Amino acid sequence: MLLLAALSPAAWPAAAVPRDLDAATRAAIEQAVARSPGFDNRFDAEVWLVDMSHRLASRIPDAGRRLALLRDVHAAATAAGLSPQLVLAVIEVESGFQRFALSSAGARGLMQVMPFWRQEIGTPDDNLFARRTNLRYGCAILAVYLKREQGNRWRALARYNGSLGQSWYPARVERALRQHWQIP
Repeated sequence: MLLLAALSPAAWPAAAVPRDLDAATRAAIEQAVARSPGFDNRFDAEVWLVDMSHRLASRIPDAGRRLALLRDVHAAATAAGLSPQLVLAVIEVESGFQRFALSSAGARGLMQVMPFWRQEIGTPDDNLFARRTNLRYGCAILAVYLKREQGNRWRALARYNGSLGQSWYPARVERALRQHWQIP
């Protein structure tokens, strides 16, 4: 019943309601909500997951994979004190939502975490292509940089990318956030 309420137009003042939400997608969302830490309540979880799932559908067509990613992004971002939408923007810019992305510099996974971080904040055998591990590392790193930069998101993003003093990377993340992930 809550899911139907979440999908009603009255529950979506700022977002377009997906009218073609099929039964399988509804079931996947219900499962994702049931297993989603980091939300204050079930209704908030349903609304956020449906909204972000709709936005991410063109990049990750499989509803189950998409919702699992969104659930994990929300949990890791919330645990680190970050906006889940900001983390989605970083992932869009860093890897284009490709879990097995590998940069020429050796950065790995969704959030393009460099392998040296395993020695710093994890264990040498941590798999940086594992979604939850990558999100946990990336969110922790970004949160530390935000604290170091006293909340200055622009500088923290540049530091995250290794381009402190340059504006191209923070500009790309901010543009992705504004165009695709920001909730009005």
